[in-house]
Amino acid sequence: MTRARPRFTAVMVAAAMSCSLPAQALEPFIAHYQVFNGGKEMGNATMQVVRNDARRWRVDLGIHGTSGLMGLAGVNAEQSTVFDQVGDLYRPLTQGTVKKALFTRRQTIGIYDWRSQTARWQGDIKEERQKPIGLQSGDMSGLLINLAVIRDAQPGKTLQYRFVDNGRVRPHQYVVAPDSEGVKVGDISFSAMRVNRVQSGNEETVIWVVDGVPTPVRILQRENGQDTYDLRLVEYKGA
Repeated sequence: MTRARPRFTAVMVAAAMSCSLPAQALEPFIAHYQVFNGGKEMGNATMQVVRNDARRWRVDLGIHGTSGLMGLAGVNAEQSTVFDQVGDLYRPLTQGTVKKALFTRRQTIGIYDWRSQTARWQGDIKEERQKPIGLQSGDMSGLLINLAVIRDAQPGKTLQYRFVDNGRVRPHQYVVAPDSEGVKVGDISFSAMRVNRVQSGNEETVIWVVDGVPTPVRILQRENGQDTYDLRLVEYKGA
């Protein structure tokens, strides 16, 4: 696979040089990643935040693998969450997921009804996950939790969220390492905060966050000690 040379904006270079930038308000952006599995480049991904109108936003993540990646669950996938902001909260309104594999396509759509305080999903989803879920203030989809981690991460801090997504609900706890570590993206070295999701079970999620960069510089997902996918930032820019 031929790799394009990473491109960086002036903001991205400045962020790599310093980790003292103040927290930023939510702004549109588009970010491009390379997808790795077992150290091998296997595809690409795009994450973006766009403003739908004066009140609503949308966050999208699309992961697209080569044929060698088709067998990995959830890798060829597209997910979107439409949301608004209520104070400091990212409040999901609708959520959609499309997963593709060889000869198959699965789609789910979820509605977060804050008037009735319930969320519900329909489509290609197990019957038990189609039951309504009671909403609580602060509930977020997985994509919104990623944005919240970027917003909230501080060295040594513990982050608590409630994940409500695709018919499931569970607490998510993240711990930010007390010290920054070097993460290289292309020719640029970042001083990044490592954020680990703390949980029981066979899944592990690690997010690397850099002050002033609105998107993770790296996202690593593991199951049973094996990499599911490893997203490494190539470039980002304001959308």
